[in-house]
Amino acid sequence: MYTEVANLNFSSNGSVDDPLSSLDQEWNEPPAKRLSRTGHHVMSVFLGSIMVFGFINNLVVLILFVKFKTLRTPVNMLLLNISVSDMLVCLCGTTLSFASSLHARWLYGKHGCMWYGFANSCFGIVSLMSLAFLSYDRYSTLTVYNKRAPDYRKPLLAVAGSWLYSLFWTVPPLLGWSSYGLEGAGTSCSVTWTSQTPQSHSYIICLFIFCLGLPVLVMVYCYGRLLYAVKQVGRIRKSAARRREFHILFMVITTVVCYLLCWMPYGVIAMMATFGHPGLITPILTVVPSIMAKSSTVINPLIYILMNKQFYRCFLILFHCKRPSSENGVSSMPSKTTVIQLNRRGIVSTQNSSIQSVT
Repeated sequence: MYTEVANLNFSSNGSVDDPLSSLDQEWNEPPAKRLSRTGHHVMSVFLGSIMVFGFINNLVVLILFVKFKTLRTPVNMLLLNISVSDMLVCLCGTTLSFASSLHARWLYGKHGCMWYGFANSCFGIVSLMSLAFLSYDRYSTLTVYNKRAPDYRKPLLAVAGSWLYSLFWTVPPLLGWSSYGLEGAGTSCSVTWTSQTPQSHSYIICLFIFCLGLPVLVMVYCYGRLLYAVKQVGRIRKSAARRREFHILFMVITTVVCYLLCWMPYGVIAMMATFGHPGLITPILTVVPSIMAKSSTVINPLIYILMNKQFYRCFLILFHCKRPSSENGVSSMPSKTTVIQLNRRGIVSTQNSSIQSVT
């Protein structure tokens, strides 16, 4: 499935020596196993499928946002941000690795590799930070009394913050703190996990702490508290509002779990490549987690459409599977949010009279 060829990486100040490219290549790594041409073709099938379906699925989500005003709620702004970043991954990243896999080598030289590594890292962190902000939004919405009018300020600040935070951590490799280079089968790029320099190790440690560990801890804390609170509410009152809360939580938690299942294997392999013995990670161990990480761009839109009732109704109307029941295309179905007051004595549930569309 794979053959012996040199494992090369591009750094920001590398040199070229490969006849397959007009740019200089720096041979940073010892010879390692790479995928054979057949393996590259199999990989290209998966990448092509992810590229096509990821783009189409996220495009449908964006069309739904544009066409149906009822979907433009504060919480859905964060879902929209995730869809935008996922679509950009398909356009700016997956297309390059797909074309390279067809030719069994990286086609775009050093600068293309740096762009690919930067873009995929940036968009991936944007999605993860959006999920962290989304978890806090669900936590604050269901535990703190909210005003009647929808508040778009905080979600929009969260969207802007996710992009600024991502840029803060993905620009440094372009400036010399670590670097972006080829990874795995040599048809995609990322942070140079195998570099043994102190600068590279310090960057990777910071990247995992602040761009993976911290967001995951926020999500675990928020959803853990919410699930416990909703469980306590269920002991007091069984109603449609309670079922609605469970449905919202289930949808968002499913999104988070699927995202982490897609990305955690890649993170584990990257850490093993960074701090493990040289040659410990084979190409097949890097290719599979890389494909799993990219597959999140396909899965996220499916979760929104299938598990979110508003999205699903709008989706059916968009494709003429269901007639609109109002002039705007979607029936006005206000939902009541149960506000869960968390204090030292216990958990007290009160019915919020304000209308907040979160389903």
